Amino acid sequence: MSRVYLDFNATTPVEPEVLDAMLPYFSVEFGNAASIHTPGQRARAAVEMAREQVASLIGARPQEIVFTSGGTESDNHAIFGILASPVAQLNLAVSSARTARHLITTTIEHEAVLNACQALDKEGVAVTYLPVDRSGVVDVDRLRAAIRPETVLITIMHANNEIGTVQPLEEIGRIAKEADIYLHTDAVQSAGKIPIDVTTLQVDLLSLSGHKLCAPKGIGALYVRGGTRLRQFLYGGHHQRGFRPGTENVAGIVGLGKAAEIARHSLEDDATRIALLRDKLQQGLLERVPQSRVNAAAAPRTPNTTNLVFPGVEGEALLIALDLKGLACSTGAACSSGAIEPSHVLTAIGLAPEEARASLRFSLGRRTTPADIDFALSVVPAAVAQLRDLSPTYRKAVETR
Repeated sequence: MSRVYLDFNATTPVEPEVLDAMLPYFSVEFGNAASIHTPGQRARAAVEMAREQVASLIGARPQEIVFTSGGTESDNHAIFGILASPVAQLNLAVSSARTARHLITTTIEHEAVLNACQALDKEGVAVTYLPVDRSGVVDVDRLRAAIRPETVLITIMHANNEIGTVQPLEEIGRIAKEADIYLHTDAVQSAGKIPIDVTTLQVDLLSLSGHKLCAPKGIGALYVRGGTRLRQFLYGGHHQRGFRPGTENVAGIVGLGKAAEIARHSLEDDATRIALLRDKLQQGLLERVPQSRVNAAAAPRTPNTTNLVFPGVEGEALLIALDLKGLACSTGAACSSGAIEPSHVLTAIGLAPEEARASLRFSLGRRTTPADIDFALSVVPAAVAQLRDLSPTYRKAVETR
């Protein structure tokens, strides 16, 4: 049975060029990048080249890139590193009445951010969770109003992993800069899909994950603007200017660098082609599945993501039915698979719990073809119709209209 994969927001396949670039560093080029002998220095040169490649993708300087194990570590380092840093006091007035710390985030962040904020909340850090509108966009006026004298960090994702909504980060950056507050963004779902320039966005910290842009799992990066007072998150050796101790994952770093280089060169063409396929899928499903609708349809979104609600079905049941037919998609974030509660993102944009549970995310990638979209359009409507026929609740609702 042929299979079609439309879950690229969960993870991506490693590109052949990326794998080819990595392979020598598993065998003949096995040196430790911290060693001063020739094998070590060849590994060091490869790491520094990758640092340049990642920096070029986001308009940063190479020395501002810190390699990590992935997006979750990058998010945690950014948040805990600022809130636990002396900057949390240095950015405040001398007044002893202003020793509290405060951060601002949104209700639709990834769990890597939300759970870090909740942990800080338990430690006495005040956290403001900004709501979003029905398109998943944060209100910048509410953000501005939420700022307090003791606010030291704003952390707002660039693009949402479930609905694809892109936040007005440039405007948020201006607000943060005017208030002299650090700004962190989780760009795991935007890097390689839409243009990023850290200077234009005025972000101080930015998180990336390799396996979301055709690099391997277990490698990521954190952009740290020069001059940012970020506390060490791990303790050990003096690797990466002390920001991230531990022997560097040279093969993974090389893979991330190569993937970033490919993404930078192909981003515009990929975005145009993938957006056309996404729109074809989206429109085709709306036409073929009665009462279906697109979540956050009015928002600016990443070109590869669409999230639709199919009233009258259980998303998990539909997901399984489609998988049996050879189509892989998702009910939401892969990190939340198996969760009993409906998606916090979908309920935050106003969906009722039963609507959130009836929603599926389709996320396309560089390998998605027109034939893949045709296949999805052939199996999704039939699967929805079959599940609706089995639902007495849905049949009763239809009969009473």
